[in-house]
Amino acid sequence: MKNENLNIKTAEAHLKSVRISPIKLSAVARSITGMPVNKAVMALTFSNKAIAGAVNKLLKSAMANAENNHGLDIDNLFIERIDVGKSMVMKRFRARAKGRGARILKPFSNMRIVLIEKLGE
Repeated sequence: MKNENLNIKTAEAHLKSVRISPIKLSAVARSITGMPVNKAVMALTFSNKAIAGAVNKLLKSAMANAENNHGLDIDNLFIERIDVGKSMVMKRFRARAKGRGARILKPFSNMRIVLIEKLGE
């Protein structure tokens, strides 16, 4: 996308229906928001969180979109915004005592990364 009014160039990538809760995913997203993309890739590579690999893959996809589709320079890219949202929820039941059942919720999440090119930094 290109915002004609402000002459700001952006690129984005989406990740849909990833099997993790939005709260856990947003914790990883908050840790890299505002970083240059090369530092964010390094932070995700050495992160202890299990979802960091999928976020790293999405970030590299957004970088490729910026370079190939929008002609942006990778060295000047920063993470402008990361949107994390709820997707579907699988509902399961576990047998409990006295013939009862307990509901187990298995949430899914969506994620969108927006990169921006900053030329002066």
